[in-house]
Parts: sequence; C-alpha cells; structure tokens
Amino acid sequence: GRARGAGKGAGKAARGLRFSPVAPNTTDAVVVAEGHDQNVVIRWGDPILRGAPAFDPANQSAKAQAGQFGYNNDYMAVLDVPRERGRQLLVVNHEYTDEVLMFAGYDAANPTREQAEIAWAAHGLSVLVTEEDRRLGKLTAVPRHRLNRRITATTPFEVTGPAAGSKLLRTSADPTGKRILGTLNNCGGGITPWGTVLSGEENFNQYFANGGSVTDPATAARLKRYGIAGAATERKWERFDKRFDVAQEPNEPHRFGWVIEIDPYDPESTPRKLTALGRFKHEAAEPRLTADGRPVLYMGDDEKFDYFYKFVSSKRMMKGDSRAAREHNRTLLDEGTLYVAKFTGDSPAGEIDGSGKLPEDGEFDGSGEWIPLASGTTSYVEGMTAEEVYVFTRLAADKVGATKMDRPEDVEPSPRTGKVYVALTNNSDRGKAGKAPADEANPRNGNKHGQILELTERWGDPAARRFGWRLFLVCGDPADPSTYFGGFPKDQVSPISCPDNITFDAHGNLWISTDGNALGSHDGLFGVATAGSRRGEVKQFLTVPTGAETCGPIVQDRRVLVAVQHPGEVDGASVEKPASTWPDGPGKLTRPSVISVWRRDGGNIGV
Repeated sequence: GRARGAGKGAGKAARGLRFSPVAPNTTDAVVVAEGHDQNVVIRWGDPILRGAPAFDPANQSAKAQAGQFGYNNDYMAVLDVPRERGRQLLVVNHEYTDEVLMFAGYDAANPTREQAEIAWAAHGLSVLVTEEDRRLGKLTAVPRHRLNRRITATTPFEVTGPAAGSKLLRTSADPTGKRILGTLNNCGGGITPWGTVLSGEENFNQYFANGGSVTDPATAARLKRYGIAGAATERKWERFDKRFDVAQEPNEPHRFGWVIEIDPYDPESTPRKLTALGRFKHEAAEPRLTADGRPVLYMGDDEKFDYFYKFVSSKRMMKGDSRAAREHNRTLLDEGTLYVAKFTGDSPAGEIDGSGKLPEDGEFDGSGEWIPLASGTTSYVEGMTAEEVYVFTRLAADKVGATKMDRPEDVEPSPRTGKVYVALTNNSDRGKAGKAPADEANPRNGNKHGQILELTERWGDPAARRFGWRLFLVCGDPADPSTYFGGFPKDQVSPISCPDNITFDAHGNLWISTDGNALGSHDGLFGVATAGSRRGEVKQFLTVPTGAETCGPIVQDRRVLVAVQHPGEVDGASVEKPASTWPDGPGKLTRPSVISVWRRDGGNIGV
C-alpha cells in the first residue's frame, strides 16, 4: 500500500476539495473552512404549514408542532421545484426526540400526554420549499408553500409489497395489515430516479414496551433479535397509546423498520411502507439503475454485527412524467429479489490479527457474493416463509451465513464509477469473548473509529451476484498504525472517526459526516478524493457544536447543506442546564437546525 502512495501529497488537492481544512476543535458553534459563510435555513419548531404559529418554547402543542419543522433533522434530499427558478424542495427526516432538551421541567418518570403527542408530531419528515440568494449560496425556507408538508408518527401509511396484509402485520386497529399509522426513527434515505424520496426507519425498537413479558419462545427470540426487550420505555408512550405496548399489540413492532417512499410533489399522496425491501434498522436506501433500467437498492442495517443488503427490482423504470409512468414506477420497489452480502478476504487468516495491521498484499480486500433471501412469495431460506423473511429479515440473514459487519450505516453508489461506498461506523464489541472476531472486511478488534468499504459489482452490473471489495479508509488518528487512507500519505490528512452519512459532489469526491468522533474533537464533515493521485486525501470542511452529530450532507456546486442533529445532547444536560447555546445564543432553547454554507466570494465549493 505504501509504495503506491509514494510521491503523492505534492501539488494541489483534488478539484472540489481545494479549501484549508478545519482543525479538530471543541468549539460550541458550526466552524466552517476559511473563506466561507453560513446561515440557519430552518430550525426545529419554525412554522412550515399554513396556520402554524411561530415557535414558542413555553407554549408548545401537538397541533402547533404538526405544522412546524420537526425535531432532530437527519437525512436530507434536495429536488427542483418545477417552474420556480431559484427554489429547491428540501425533504428532511426527523429521527427522534430529546424530551429533556425540548421541555422545561421535563419529568422523565411522568411525561404528560401533551408532551407525548408533541413528540409524535415532531417525528417523521418535513417537506419544505427553500429559496436561494442569487448572489450567495444562502438558502432560506419558504413557509406556507403549497408543496410544504409534515409527515408524523400518526400520518396514515399504505403497506405495499409481498408482506402487505400478512397476519404478522395485523393489529386490532388494522385487521387488514395494510394501513399503518406513522413512521418512526427516520435516519438515512435516498432519491429515486423517478423523483420520489425514500427514508429508512432505524432504531424503532426503543418505542416499544414490555417485550420482556412475552412468554412464547419463538416470539420472544424474534423480539430480542430486534432489540425489543425489557419493560417500560424511556418515553413511556405506551401509557398514552396501547400500540406501543407489545403485551397488548404484539404485531405493532413489525409495522416499523421498513423503508418508506413519499412523493414530495404531491402533498395529498399517501406515503408507503415497502415490505419487499425487508425489515431491519434501515439506515439508507440508495438506488441506481441496471443497464436495462431496473432499480437496485443498497441498504445497511445499523447495528453491531448486522448485515449489508441489496434489492434488485424485476421491473424496468418507465421514463417521463406521464401519469402512466408515475403509476408504473410506484410499483418498482414492490417486486424483485432481496439479497444479503457475504464478504471473503483474499489474505491468509493469520495475517488478519485484529490489530488493523495491513496484510502482506498491502490492502484489506477480497471478493463477495449476494445470497438471495426471498423474491415475491418465494423464500430461499430453509424453514422460513417469504413473509417471515420480509418481516424477520435479520433472522433470515443469520440463517444463510451473511457477514457480520461493523454497523453498516449510509451507502452511496458513486454516480461516476458505480462503485458502492459503505460507511461502517464502529464496533467496540468486535473480537470480544463470544462475539465475532476480526475479519478482512472488519479488521480491527474493539473498533472505535470505523471504516469505509468500496464495493465493485462484477462487470459493473448492479444486478450481479458477485462483487469485489476493498477498504478505502480505515478511520482514526493518522498517527495510529492501524489507520489507512487509500494509500495517501497519512501525515497529510485530517483525522476522521465514526463515518456515518455519506454523499458525492459533482467532481466524484466522497463527503463523509461523522457521528460519535472518538478522537476528542467535535463531529464534522469531511471530503475525500476517491480517484487519481489524491485518492484517500481526507480534508475536514466543518465541525458542529457541542453534543451534535453531523447529518444529511448535501454538496452542491455553490453550497453545502448540513443537518445539525441533537446539539447539546450531553449526559446530564437539560433545558435548565444546557450544554450548548447553538444556534440562537445563551438563554434560548438549543434547537436542531439545517445550515447552508457557501463561499464568501460566490465561487464554487472547493474549486
């Protein structure tokens, strides 16, 4: 690896990454690269629908919150607004609520019904139109636009795909198993080539109480595999709606953990839960098309030792925006084959010792196969029906011997090369007694810093059954011998830890946001060249405030958008004892917000 990196490092950074890197820091602010300015586009509680009041922290209500921007903004998608120049449609996930940072005097043991209902309304997604300043990259929200929309924990969803109507999805409120109220813990997502937005339901287990009271061993094992155990939940929603109590509604948890699809251009449309894509802790859902026009989706299950999946549709996309095309394309993610990945290293097992030391051939790499799990009503997993495979996908993947990964979070195919990049955030349990040991794709025991894997489908065909792979980055302190930066000289890169959300810019550079930086600096956003002589050169573009995570990055020619999630989320913090004063200064509530960053001279980012 080192020999190929020799001579690298001299000369200019890759196009798109020509900025002075931000030094690691713990400043309670968004710190951006020199020569850049920023503004807050929208904050939690800002009104986006007609009739919604201005945010008043002392007088919050569920009705107000249902028309205001939700809490803990995560993934973001940007689309054009037809026939409205200079405007963009922003679709934003709201992952979860931090009640102790939302409500003054919050009593965690005795939340009120109103507080629970405000939290339900603060979950879900926001769709809002934004307007750009022609001279700058500044972006501002356009409240009360006809396309603006809120989707919450109580919005009706239609269930589609092979598990729709399954007895495993039926409840007393929905005996059909085809209509679900709400979406929870929306984390990563994706934009489809036909103009809809996908969003993954991730840590939904935390909302369900009394999993520990289930006595049937098979049911108990299924609940446990999805992290639904114990008695009361932290938020105590089960006190206000029995659907959050597994003892009363054993199938309700099966109605979460899906990828959802929304049509951002039709505020009246019913969003859908797509069962053909399997049920697990979905971080991302990033599509690309085969040569003959069939969508392929890559998906990570964000849990220590969980798996990496793909779905290959059996139908081709129809081009155009006719009604027939729209109706056909709405069915593309309901029929196809769901696969899980098995990774094999190409170095002798003795060379992968858990330390992160590179094997003799100079890189962590190998081959892999996609193992089919189910297609429509056909199950490929012994002892499980197709419906069971879709609803208990983790157990199906356990049975077929998929590779246990270090928390597969966001996934992004390169629009230039088709190579698929997978953020593996960390896994402190790797190599512990009774747990999976290090392997070539997950080469460090007690992995605190994570890695990024680069997957190449055979013949460049997204529908292929085999692939090659290599680790592109092994994150951490460049001075740590177990780190690797694509062969680039390690003394010339920004330290990076815990990669989470990723995206590409127009130049083919990968941008990485972090969550849980274990190097003593705040989380941030980093750009890295994926090709050419600068491949592996990581450069930090910004850092976020105290307690915050960097989410949903979007890198456009003239601006960078970041969702600053859970600022001030530090142990012991509360409304009364804030850990951060961002974004509005001392004496104001800390509010998750979306920011826009642009070059002061009006030029393109990093050029």
